[in-house]
Amino acid sequence: MSRGETGQLRLLTGLVLLSAGGCLAWAVPRLSVPSPSEAFVLVIAAALVVVGVGCSAPVRIRTQIRFNAASSAVLVVAVVLPPQWALVCVAAGVAVGRGVVRHRGGSLHKALHNGGTVVLAAAAATGAVSAAGVHPTLAGGAVAPWTTYLLALLVGAVAFVVVEEAVIATTVALVTGRSMQQVLRTDADIRLALNLACLAIAVAATALVMLDLRLLVAIPLAQLVLYLVYMHRLHLRAERSTWEQLAAATDALNGVDLTGVLHTAARGAVGLFNARQAQVELWDVEPCRLVRADADGVVYDGPSGAAPPPAPLTASRFLGGRDGSAVGVLRLALPATTVGLDGREESTLRAYGASLTTAILNARAYAELIAERDQHARDARRDPLTGLANRRALLDRLAEARESTGGTLALALVDLNRFKEVNDTLGHAFGDKLLVEVGERLGAAATDNGAVVARLGGDEFAILLEHLPAPATAIHRARRILDCLREPVALAGMQVTVQASAGIALAGPGVSAGELLRRADVAMYQAKRAGVAIVDYQHGRDTADHRQLSLGGELARAVAGGEFTVRFQPIVELGSGEAIAAEALTRWHHPRHGVLLPKQWLPIVERSDLLGAFTAGVLRQALAGLREWRAAGFDLAVALNVSPHSLLDPAFPAMVLEELGAQRLDPGSLVLELAETASVGQLQAVDRVLNSLRAAGVRLALDDFGTGHSSLSVVSEVPVHELKIDRTFVAAMRTSAQAAAAVRSTVELGRSLGLTVVAEGVETADQRQALWEVGCTAGQGHLFGRPVDAAELLDALRAGVDGVRGALAASLHRGATVIALRHRPPA
Repeated sequence: MSRGETGQLRLLTGLVLLSAGGCLAWAVPRLSVPSPSEAFVLVIAAALVVVGVGCSAPVRIRTQIRFNAASSAVLVVAVVLPPQWALVCVAAGVAVGRGVVRHRGGSLHKALHNGGTVVLAAAAATGAVSAAGVHPTLAGGAVAPWTTYLLALLVGAVAFVVVEEAVIATTVALVTGRSMQQVLRTDADIRLALNLACLAIAVAATALVMLDLRLLVAIPLAQLVLYLVYMHRLHLRAERSTWEQLAAATDALNGVDLTGVLHTAARGAVGLFNARQAQVELWDVEPCRLVRADADGVVYDGPSGAAPPPAPLTASRFLGGRDGSAVGVLRLALPATTVGLDGREESTLRAYGASLTTAILNARAYAELIAERDQHARDARRDPLTGLANRRALLDRLAEARESTGGTLALALVDLNRFKEVNDTLGHAFGDKLLVEVGERLGAAATDNGAVVARLGGDEFAILLEHLPAPATAIHRARRILDCLREPVALAGMQVTVQASAGIALAGPGVSAGELLRRADVAMYQAKRAGVAIVDYQHGRDTADHRQLSLGGELARAVAGGEFTVRFQPIVELGSGEAIAAEALTRWHHPRHGVLLPKQWLPIVERSDLLGAFTAGVLRQALAGLREWRAAGFDLAVALNVSPHSLLDPAFPAMVLEELGAQRLDPGSLVLELAETASVGQLQAVDRVLNSLRAAGVRLALDDFGTGHSSLSVVSEVPVHELKIDRTFVAAMRTSAQAAAAVRSTVELGRSLGLTVVAEGVETADQRQALWEVGCTAGQGHLFGRPVDAAELLDALRAGVDGVRGALAASLHRGATVIALRHRPPA
């Protein structure tokens, strides 16, 4: 209660006491000395008032107010005693009653205020009774008709109630700060019933007194019965009201938002306990949080240390966690006229505190679940290493950007060059550091340029460019972002230069997100092949063959169904024109696409797990053709290209020798042609395979010699028997001195090492003549025959040329006999 409210209450009390004192000052001089019988009546009347004041019932209106049954005693006294004696007896009864019955929370100020109120209300009632025409004497006896007494009692009761209600309502309004209307409505039905019952008792008592004044002794008993009945009703109502309010208050706590729970709890405690203020303080957070509310709502929510001073706190309840630890505390500021809580209210506070604790823990658990859900959602859209958006987030952002109509949309795919060297040289930990640094740089540069960066996996990043003013600005914007990678990155005490290749594609009508990614990927690989930083996608340069995807799915069927067949191109001795061998060339006879050349399907086979079965099938067909020729009397060899991936298979030599044995063929009749790659002669596993084959007698040839970067080193390391000159040198011999020199040097190298040299792509007689003149002994090409099946080649061998069986071209030594020196030992 504020100082202003306290002053107003004291002023009201002073006015009440002054008015009551004035009434007594009027009455006392008019008193006369009573006879013994009259004195007995006066004592009984005073006792009647004492019982009426003592039989009081508590009612809470944000503070505890006690309504009593004194009105019935006052009415009886007013109609049986003269006004001056009635006021004196009421004052004496009130004084004794307040002194005998001391209520919890009572004070001298409160006793004087309430006593003065009863005296003032009694004066109003006696005045109303006199005005109604009843003028009693101490001698007693009916001096007026019963209707006059009835009217006097009714008028006196109204006067008493009006004065009492006015003073009490004004007092409660000042104490609680509530309006007069709110106070008057609180328990109005019980007060009305109590006043009507008091009037009924007064009517009955008056009737008895009119018969014999000594029957006044029976009235206190009736007052006591009335008190007990209404105390019971008040108790039942209070219990029901308390539990209904508790149920409503706890139901309101069933929220999932912690702030909402705390605000509801503070407001609910104010209403439930008729408190001036209620506050909930949480101790297990930093800083401690405090929520305070009053009758008007929440007045503070923030750190405890910054909260303004509260009203005097007179009740509290600790809020305990499930493990017994204290979560916080609920505190109440009860009205100044209330001293603590009674037993029922203590039980209510315990139940409310337990419900509040559960609600706080549930709200926190829900908040943790929401936070965990949100974190999982963020993790599902974030790259765990760099923190950038991942592929899923990029596709979602791309879909959102495509729905907007502002400007041009482009996607750039960025791949780091030679990133594998960092992992292989420094280790994956430093590789990850490099990716993190690149991600940070790209992210910062993209933010500055209004773009979004994502990591798709490995060392591949994507940049989404939105709201571009024109398509032509896409590649310039991407270049500005990629400029952030120019500065070296410090790794393991060294400066590592980051180089990247990027491809950029524009989103257009009908271009899906997947197609946009594919186009950017195609452009990026074009940039890698061209050795430039960035390339924009051009449809005319898109060499992606979707048919290869379907071929990969049909590979198993083709291998099992014998769709791969072998064609043989003869290899002849250049001087005599006689066939000495044939190269087995594989074709795929596809049921829909027709004959497919190796360049269309060989990479698919090499990447699959069917390479072994494919190689075995081709070798079986090649050896079957060789056996057919030898059975016909032609001592030929067969050459077969071997995939570098087969050389990594330790079981490959055993498979080759097994097939040779099955066909009853000499291993020396098989020539395995090796592609000149980095794997040949540099891997220990390859060396073991080649040495095993050579030791078994299988001949080895180095195919396309001269086109690689390390031809001489390969020859020195790989134990081959033949060198095959690439067709590009043969075709340019007549027009290019460099090509002719390359051919001559290869022939000389083969002669010095004792190796057979075979020229590929011999198309014309002039090329044959030139090769023969520089010492090349063998060649193959369309001049001698195109690839045919085994039977067709056998027919050609049988037919011969110029009557020479086995010859496929005329001899360059006309009129001379040529002796073929096959398998000539090294010089």
